[in-house]
Amino acid sequence: MEGPIFTISLDFELHWGRFDKYPVEKYLSYYSETRKVIPKILELFEKYGVHATWAAVGGLMAENVEEWRHYSPKVLPSYEDKGFSAYSWLDSQKEIFPETLFAPQLVKEILLTKGQELGCHTYAHYYTCEKGQELAQFRADLKAAQNLAEQKFNTKLESLVFPRNQYDPQVLQVAWEEGFKTLRSNPADWFWKHTEERSFVKRLFRTGDTLIPLGKDSFYPLPEANADEGPVLLPTSRLLRPYVGNRISHLQRFSRIKSEMQRTAEKGMVYHLWWHPHNFGHFPEQNLQYLEELLVFFEGLREEYGMKSLNMKETAELVRGFGMER
Repeated sequence: MEGPIFTISLDFELHWGRFDKYPVEKYLSYYSETRKVIPKILELFEKYGVHATWAAVGGLMAENVEEWRHYSPKVLPSYEDKGFSAYSWLDSQKEIFPETLFAPQLVKEILLTKGQELGCHTYAHYYTCEKGQELAQFRADLKAAQNLAEQKFNTKLESLVFPRNQYDPQVLQVAWEEGFKTLRSNPADWFWKHTEERSFVKRLFRTGDTLIPLGKDSFYPLPEANADEGPVLLPTSRLLRPYVGNRISHLQRFSRIKSEMQRTAEKGMVYHLWWHPHNFGHFPEQNLQYLEELLVFFEGLREEYGMKSLNMKETAELVRGFGMER
């Protein structure tokens, strides 16, 4: 390995990632602030030479509902719980708020910013491990996302982030067959396995681990290369939880991330940070301030240890090249 690596991936979803949990009408200002904050995140990334993967829900790339329906797959997910279906949800809405669902201009800004990769978060926030859905439906969803990205942005999507971090060996294979060379995976800890199981204990441990060590080390060596036999899996290290008004707990989490990044740099390993851009929808200025502080800290690690900022695609390319050298 050539040195320590800092990888960032963002789950770019707006309300596509929250339709089954929250009523959209109550979050209009939240998404308005999110749309304002994304260009500012991009400015910070460019300022500090930070590369990132923006895993966008395919629907975000559309201009409106009509275009979204045009690119939607003909085979839709057959969840036992219809509440998980973005299609059922949209059909049930009396009023559509386009600003909460569609953001092609922001996608263009991402593509125009140096070092940023447009990744995929499935076409319609597809849950691969929920009961009732089938592999053929997941495949159709990925094809729709690829088609929209190619037709509208002349872009081939190569990195995939699974909604709600749900996946199994079968869906990994389907993703690989549909052109996704890099997949984000979960940490090895028991409380990150089978995230479709809505376990209070697992959620408790995942939250607690952001404050005190409850799992394994968050950093890891560069994964083994798979050559042309399958995708590169890049586990996450830590979710960057937003500042929501509690300064004490936030600073404790923030300090833990810095400590983990420091150890990653010292050991020459990989640290993979992730979050949702809409997480900055509340307290945007404070969250941007904390993000810049973190990027300044990374800049120090880059100067002292040669830590590199690589998006998911770049990290995977290094994995494959390193594997060939060995």
